[in-house]
Amino acid sequence: MDTAQMDKPRLIELPKIHDLRGNLTFIQHPDHLPFEIKRVFWIYDVPGGETRGGHAYKKQHELIISLSGSFDVVITHPNGTLERFTLNRSYFALYIPPMHWRHMENFSTNSVSLHLCSDGFDESDYMRELNSYLINK
Repeated sequence: MDTAQMDKPRLIELPKIHDLRGNLTFIQHPDHLPFEIKRVFWIYDVPGGETRGGHAYKKQHELIISLSGSFDVVITHPNGTLERFTLNRSYFALYIPPMHWRHMENFSTNSVSLHLCSDGFDESDYMRELNSYLINK
């Protein structure tokens, strides 16, 4: 991954191996992500109209992949502008560096989001108040 682009959220196209028996996509460090994976979690069975996320990480890097279905990841920039990424293909991943506010919405039925993280869970790494994020970024 180009380290010059690690300072802003961006889509990464992952390798896609075509095969008549079914396609295969993979991800590996350092080719596709700028961090070693320390935590993996997935979100699923999100009821219609619900949102997930609503926070920024102070130090943690994250990569989000839609394994099934679709959903939107909305990034709120420090000046309050929004940037929307629709994830609906398992060979695209959204890289989110630290200090970027995000929430997820518009989950389709049976959607599954996979999250690869640079660090283990640490509650003190979360910024959970949007106004503090907008002021202190």
